[in-house]
Amino acid sequence: MEFKQALVNARHHIVFILGLITALVIAFSIESREPERVLGNIRFESTQAIPYRESRVLTQQEFEWANIAWQYFENNYQENTGLVNSVDGYPSTTMWDTASYLMGLISAEKLNVITNQQFEIRMDKALGTLAKIPLVDGKLPNKAYNTETLEMVDYENNPQPNGIGWSAIDIGRILVPLNLLVWQYPMFNTQVNDVLDHWQIETMLQDGYLYGARPSHDPSVMEMVQEGRIGYEEYASKSLALMGRDVFNSMKYIDYLKMIDVYGIEIPTDRRDPAEYHAHNYVVSESYILDGIEFGADSVSKVFAHRVYLAQKARFEQTGIVTAVSEDNVDEAPYFVYNTVFSDGKKWNAISDDGKDQSHLKSLSTKAAFGWYALYDTDYSDLLIKEASDLYSKEEGWYSGKYEVDGRTNKAVTANTNGIVLESLAYLEIGPLLSVGAK
Repeated sequence: MEFKQALVNARHHIVFILGLITALVIAFSIESREPERVLGNIRFESTQAIPYRESRVLTQQEFEWANIAWQYFENNYQENTGLVNSVDGYPSTTMWDTASYLMGLISAEKLNVITNQQFEIRMDKALGTLAKIPLVDGKLPNKAYNTETLEMVDYENNPQPNGIGWSAIDIGRILVPLNLLVWQYPMFNTQVNDVLDHWQIETMLQDGYLYGARPSHDPSVMEMVQEGRIGYEEYASKSLALMGRDVFNSMKYIDYLKMIDVYGIEIPTDRRDPAEYHAHNYVVSESYILDGIEFGADSVSKVFAHRVYLAQKARFEQTGIVTAVSEDNVDEAPYFVYNTVFSDGKKWNAISDDGKDQSHLKSLSTKAAFGWYALYDTDYSDLLIKEASDLYSKEEGWYSGKYEVDGRTNKAVTANTNGIVLESLAYLEIGPLLSVGAK
């Protein structure tokens, strides 16, 4: 009986060790393949040619940039819940944006922007909240929460007692800082286990794929829908693999991979038809940047990320438009736009989540500029950071970007932009953040 109870008590550690073994097997199998032929008949250039930036101590200016990003979290912190607003002054958040806060918090501690005591107090408060938030059907976090009351809400912050469903991609994202805490901050293991005990992660996994939930024709009943397209799907799966979860199919690039020529560069996109699957296949910077600065990328995503970057560089060379595209909040309706390298059959497509054209809101993305600058040591990445380096308010934090049509600043200020700025700068100093050897 005592032995059985000991196994129960150790279940999360056992799962984590199994997950690590699985991840190592996958990594070694990928690395052992012929380097010029990673996926079927798709030939890749050697990853040794990718101009990665070497880790170094931040300059004084870069350290000031990190402090500007942290100001956002100071301004938007909710003392009673330990959460942070997704958008400046708006008391709502998603799991993706909460992950951006937690990764920003960890990065701020690593860069000595905040003290260790500040870090521990805030992290403890946030984890305590995540271990008690109301869940959709009592299983998984809702897509949005009121940061003041912890009520489940819709995207307009209206209370929804039954929730509006969960996003498997968002949950995969928030598991990144939870994995990082287990590796690097073991004092939080109990709190992380409390969160995992509260959530039923297995509910969103079916046959190795990620499944979200949304209201069906009967609003009281949730229907399960497969989530994730090339880039985001693999990124969100990595944190689950580290936990020993079966995400084998969602981590495979090859099943739905399609290569598209953009200025002579073959970039990856998803061949699942949006009209049939009711989900857009955005090719943007963010998923590839996060994969690089958090996990260090893998043999495939290293090449895909570089190609997505090169396509944006090529657009600048062809048009003179400094290009760093990603999804971003914008400071006018519809308030969120996907600026893409490719989406829904079109190159350089800018659309809202309902698929409507938003070309007038194409913009240089601040977080994309910082991410590419952190990853690559090139003249173009230096140009990107130069273009983005004045897109901030010392009192508010980093703005989301700059519109292409007239050079006007996109003055939306968000947790995601400021969190990724902090992550990018932490990567610049210490390398991939989810690393056992990271400080």
